[in-house]
Amino acid sequence: MKLSVRLAALLAPAALLAAACAPQTSDNSASDKDEKTGTLRIWLFQEVSNQPKEEVVDAVLADFEKAHEGTEVSVEYIPVETRAQRIKAAFNDPGSAPDLIEYGNTDTAGYVKDGGLADITADFTGWDEAKDTDPTARQSVTVDGKVYGVPYFVGVRALYYRTDVFDELGLEPPKSQAELISTAKKIRAERPDLYGLAVGGAYTYGAMPFIWANGGELATGGGGSYASAIDSAAAQKGIKAYTSLFGDDNCPAAKCAGMGGNDTVTAFASGKAGMAIGGDFSHQAVEAGKVKGKYAVVPLPGVKSGSIAPAFAGGNNLGVLKSTSHRTLAVDLMKRLASKETQGQLFQEMGFLPTFTDVRQDAAARDPFVEPFVETLAAGTEFVPASPAWAQIDASLVLPTMFQEIVSGKKDVAAASKDAAKKMNDAFGSMG
Repeated sequence: MKLSVRLAALLAPAALLAAACAPQTSDNSASDKDEKTGTLRIWLFQEVSNQPKEEVVDAVLADFEKAHEGTEVSVEYIPVETRAQRIKAAFNDPGSAPDLIEYGNTDTAGYVKDGGLADITADFTGWDEAKDTDPTARQSVTVDGKVYGVPYFVGVRALYYRTDVFDELGLEPPKSQAELISTAKKIRAERPDLYGLAVGGAYTYGAMPFIWANGGELATGGGGSYASAIDSAAAQKGIKAYTSLFGDDNCPAAKCAGMGGNDTVTAFASGKAGMAIGGDFSHQAVEAGKVKGKYAVVPLPGVKSGSIAPAFAGGNNLGVLKSTSHRTLAVDLMKRLASKETQGQLFQEMGFLPTFTDVRQDAAARDPFVEPFVETLAAGTEFVPASPAWAQIDASLVLPTMFQEIVSGKKDVAAASKDAAKKMNDAFGSMG
């Protein structure tokens, strides 16, 4: 998946759709060669504005080639739109495959099932910098206790709010989920030209924090075996909280039921909403909109006053292909590209949030805008089930359908979540 911070509103859904398109079977197998010279091929994702990324990467490659005489690196920046097809082809044709790829962090389980990624557990464990990787980022490269890549950057969401509207109405940033909902409805009542909080029936990753904050889970299990928990009492409580925001008193269902993450951020940036749930990666879009200079960001509140709702930790990873004939070199290059120094430079040039806790703290100290997102990460984040079935669940729009059935009045929360749970379990079961 291309989870570019620059393409952030597509952050998780796009990644999962990519995984859905990944190969179900593969002829890929581990190479019996480990050449120490020659040409390494790497595929990285092409950004909207790619030059700053290229400059950071080129510096890393130059140092790598100096350190390894007789080697050179060929880097290709692949378009987001064709990533699924390219990676599928690479897994099924080792002879033309790259040695190292950038991929979306929700794709790990699917790529491992497809046999495309090399197990680098020992390499990761022996890497001095790995100890400072945040736990959720580490989870995103781990399948059944084995590590299949290194985290490259991370992205989370927080609460954007209009400082001018809050000042006008005498409001304070909400400190609990109940305050968030009541504040949204007060804004709508006082300013009917605005959505109080822009929400979307297709905004899965904006809705998940409500489920997690109420003690719910998407699924239970592990080791590749999962069962849906979306219809549990705790999850239903979170679903009710989120869907209560669809209506004429906040975000009319007729307009908001079909909205996704892009739509909610666009509504906020264009001045049509008092609040929105957006990522660190949404910053540029908001800065380019009508609300520039009239907004601030705080962590999305949890149920208890002063708490922070768990956020989905999106982002990208780097992985060595199992078929590489330059394994040692590829692992070294991977570590260099994902090192603390490189991640710090990518933050400065691209805004990518580092996956190392200490580097991220330094970034927050230099840039106040980053602080709410760092606080959110520090408070604890969540991830999707580490199952290749998640791609199928996401591509089938199981959760958006559930939300939309509820806000349209077609089904109540209990019935809609029960149906969603059945669809999820069918997907988990199909993976054996």
